[in-house]
Amino acid sequence: MDKWECPCGYVYDPAEGDPENNIEIGTSFEDLPDDWVCPQCGAEKEYFEKV
Repeated sequence: MDKWECPCGYVYDPAEGDPENNIEIGTSFEDLPDDWVCPQCGAEKEYFEKV
C-alpha cells in the first residue's frame, strides 16, 4: 500500500495506521474517513501527496 505525506512532513503509512485516531493497521489512505486530518498539523487529506 502507498504512503502519503503531509506538507508538514508527517507520513501516513497504512502498515502503521493511526491508532491515536482509531485508524486500524492496514487502512489504505483512500479508505480513511473523509473527516480524518493530519495528527500533527490538522491538514485535510486533500493536501497529502503520494510518496
